[in-house]
Amino acid sequence: MMHLADMNRTSDSMSLVPLDATLGVEGLPQSGTGQTSLFTGVNAARMIGKHFGPHPYSSLKPIIREKSIFRQVRELGKSSYFANAFPRQYFQHVEVNKSRVTATTLAWLATGDTLNDPAVLRAGDALSADITNERWDRLGYPDMPVVTAQEAGRRLVSLTRKHDFVLYEYYFTDHAGHHQSMSDAIEVLRKLDEFLEGILSVFERDTMLLFITSDHGNLEDLSTKGHTRNPVPLLVVGDRHREVTERATDLTHVAPAILSLFH
Repeated sequence: MMHLADMNRTSDSMSLVPLDATLGVEGLPQSGTGQTSLFTGVNAARMIGKHFGPHPYSSLKPIIREKSIFRQVRELGKSSYFANAFPRQYFQHVEVNKSRVTATTLAWLATGDTLNDPAVLRAGDALSADITNERWDRLGYPDMPVVTAQEAGRRLVSLTRKHDFVLYEYYFTDHAGHHQSMSDAIEVLRKLDEFLEGILSVFERDTMLLFITSDHGNLEDLSTKGHTRNPVPLLVVGDRHREVTERATDLTHVAPAILSLFH
C-alpha cells in the first residue's frame, strides 16, 4: 500500500494531496465510474452501487452529458477543449460502437463538438495520446511528424492560451500497469517526466493552474495485473494551488475545484 504521508506535500508553487478513488464502495475502482466522478463531481460508483468500466454504466451517461466539466465550464461563459487527437480507426469505432465509448469521449461529444482528427494534430492544435506521435506510423500515418515530449508539453500550454480549460488524457501508464511490465513503466514515466518538463518550461504560474490526477491506482503496484484501492495523487501547480486542494479528498472534488476558479 502507498502511505498517505508520501502524497501530502506543499510548497509555494504546488500542492500534492491523496484522493480516495474507492469512493466508499467495495471492489476495485474502474475507469467508467472513476472518470465519471472526476469529470462531473458525482459519486458514480455509489450511485450505481459498484465500480464499473472501462466504459460508463448506462445510467451514468445522462449525468456525463449534462454535468461534464466541459459543459459546465461553457455554461459559465468560458471555453473548454479536449486536447487529444484520434486516428480514423477511432472515429470508425465511435460510429459503430456508440454505446462503448469512454467517459472522456462521451463528455466531449456531448458538447456538440467533434474529436480532433489527424489534420488537427498535424497542424499542432492537438496532442497524441502517446505524447510524441511515435505510434501514428503503425496506425497508417507514416508522414505524421514526431515531436519530443518536451515540445508536446509546450504545445499543451499553448492550447491553454486559446481556451480557458484544456483536458489532456494519457493512458499508457494504465497499459503498463496491466502488462505488469517494469520496462514499460519506466518508459512511460520517463516520457511523462519529459512532457511535464516541457509544460513547466513555459508555465505561467500566476495565470495558469496545472492539475494532474488519475481515476484509479495501477502502475504503482506491478505485482498485480488489476487496479488497486490505493489513493491516487492530485498534483496542482500554480499560485492558487492551496485554494483548490485544501478540501480535496476524493475524485468527486476535482471538477468542483476547477469550476470554482471561474466564479
